[in-house]
Amino acid sequence: MNPPDPSVSSAAHSRWHFLRDVIVVQLKLVLGNLQNFLLVPFSLGAAVLDLLFKGAREGDRFYKVLDLSRRIDESINLYGAIGGYHATGPDEAHAGDASDKKDFTVDTVVRRVEDVIVREYKKGGTTASVKAAVDRLLDQVQREGQNRNGSANAPGNGDNGDPDKPSSTGS
Repeated sequence: MNPPDPSVSSAAHSRWHFLRDVIVVQLKLVLGNLQNFLLVPFSLGAAVLDLLFKGAREGDRFYKVLDLSRRIDESINLYGAIGGYHATGPDEAHAGDASDKKDFTVDTVVRRVEDVIVREYKKGGTTASVKAAVDRLLDQVQREGQNRNGSANAPGNGDNGDPDKPSSTGS
């Protein structure tokens, strides 16, 4: 049996990487469109409330909605495959450092799902074990998201309520 040709292996890897990027961009486009669809009524509603009820400053609610939308947009990071808000090159993509726990982006979730699939594949895992491992990971991501959201309204979370001043949450 002949050894595998490295150029064929490299081309296949590049092809799968490209297909992965296509799928991830499509997911991000759907999420971004959902965000924009919801932003229209929320921003208009906040603007109306700001006109009717005085806040801490003029347009306070409206600017808070815009700030939230900006943070969601950064988490979606549509252009991450070519260098976006959180460009992830080959060296950063699988660093697995502590920043993954606080960096809650679509890219991070996809990377974590990929890592689980690759790890199970290398162990010779079956489709069922891969599915179970991905399910466990997604459950963990949801728990982390709930913990993050549950503490978001707690006093002293670093959010000073002023959209002009950056929050200390690192978003």
